Amino acid sequence: MPLAFYYGSGSPYAWRVWLALEHKRIPYELKVMSFSAGDLRKPEYLAINPRHKVPAIVDEGFAMYESTAILEYLDEKYAAPKLFPGDLRQRALARRMVQEADHYYAGAMDELVDQVLFTPPDKWDADKITKGRDTVAQELVLWESLLRGDYLAGELSAADFTLYPLIALTLRMEKKKPDLDVRGMIGAKVTAWMKRIEALPYFQKTWPPHWK
Repeated sequence: MPLAFYYGSGSPYAWRVWLALEHKRIPYELKVMSFSAGDLRKPEYLAINPRHKVPAIVDEGFAMYESTAILEYLDEKYAAPKLFPGDLRQRALARRMVQEADHYYAGAMDELVDQVLFTPPDKWDADKITKGRDTVAQELVLWESLLRGDYLAGELSAADFTLYPLIALTLRMEKKKPDLDVRGMIGAKVTAWMKRIEALPYFQKTWPPHWK
């Protein structure tokens, strides 16, 4: 029986797991959860993830949630290609960058996400949006300096699958508020890196369905 993958369209945390499943060529059954329909609060899903969030997986009866833990589990159970490849230091670097993306980049996005995605436009707070944009811009400058090869940690890794969806979500906000000019905040190296991720043979399959 294929692994069951519980996914919500547009969630960067679920997206990273989808990229990982495709990268490792793991058979899976995609179960798209509807936020608006309350799928995450239904008893059958709460039995899998009591925190009512995506992603989650069920693999041979074993339920796991929290995206970083899922990536680690998939990498330990299933064969190459690895999500944490290379020697000890390279794997440590990938893990560090996963943490940085989750704690720093995602944290920097919080103000913009709250304002642009979850607040009606007529109630937007210009000062909060400016502050949020400036915080994201600072993060993008740092990531530009951290990127020194084709991929974040040397070889393609979980770090790439973690950061890309977060930046993509930031760009998605630009569609709702064009003067954010998120594209203008992204440096040349990060732009080229994003294009390499987008060129992966399975990438388009994982693009959030409601973004198409």
